[in-house]
Amino acid sequence: MTSVPLDPTEVAPVFAARSAFRLFWERFREDKAALFAAVVLLLLILIGIGGGPLAQVLTGHSNETAYVETMENSFGLPKGPNAQFWFGADGAGRDLFVRTLYGARTSLEVGVVASGIAVIIGLLVGLVAGYFRGWVDTALSRTTDVMLAIPSLLIAIGITAACNTTIQGCLDGIIQPGIGIVIGVIAFFSWSYIARIVRGFTLSLREKDFVEASRSLGASNLRIIFREILPNLIGPIIVYTTLLIPQSILFEAALSYLGLGVPPNTASWGGLLNEATEYYDTAWWLMLFPGLFLVITTLSFNLLGDGLRDALDVRGDR
Repeated sequence: MTSVPLDPTEVAPVFAARSAFRLFWERFREDKAALFAAVVLLLLILIGIGGGPLAQVLTGHSNETAYVETMENSFGLPKGPNAQFWFGADGAGRDLFVRTLYGARTSLEVGVVASGIAVIIGLLVGLVAGYFRGWVDTALSRTTDVMLAIPSLLIAIGITAACNTTIQGCLDGIIQPGIGIVIGVIAFFSWSYIARIVRGFTLSLREKDFVEASRSLGASNLRIIFREILPNLIGPIIVYTTLLIPQSILFEAALSYLGLGVPPNTASWGGLLNEATEYYDTAWWLMLFPGLFLVITTLSFNLLGDGLRDALDVRGDR
């Protein structure tokens, strides 16, 4: 065997390192549906933040003001979409376009806040149960199983009916009627799904070599949980949060549709659909536009969640 001398003028190839975010972005941007959903959700968030006041400026119509000219005839039927009222008017003569954009703020607020609370609770329960195992895992897992077995919508209807239909609220006034009770009920019945998922990931991560190395160096349980395991859960948590938000929005819409969600004077997509039930056979626009916004929002969150899941999956074939 003879060795071949290296040419000193030959330049070795240079491989540029790519950051984790760049790898994620390169994978995520290939999913055109997820990119489109992200743009749609960004527009919906902007609508939720300032869409209502902007609609008032564009149309000159208030959110709660009833306009006599919207009545089609003496029977009190509202007018459909026209040049002055872009989405038509509701049964009370209010501008449906303005109320739909105000409803975006309410529905997104309930969905995001309730999902955030549920994720925090589920994350803590799942981390503790999966890491410590033993009787702690048994107690928390059985509690999670009980929560998953409860008919959440039926119980939520009972709670909101008891607390939202009385002026004094529940528990001698401790729980006041309003949007807060809706957020609390949705979060209470949603954390168990996150807890079950986080527990499964934690059971796998606690056996990894880097956790064993950290434990051998004398790291405390608290440090291992928050410095070693939790950072590896960020990806799955982001994905499942984007899938939980539309469920929370639909939960609020179901309660509002039944007349038990946010207060009647607060516009929400579910509340608008509830108001539309009286005129569904004659005023099609009352259900079309709030329902369309609800479908677009839910579909966008689901498409975004699927795209994030694929982009964050390091086992994918790329």
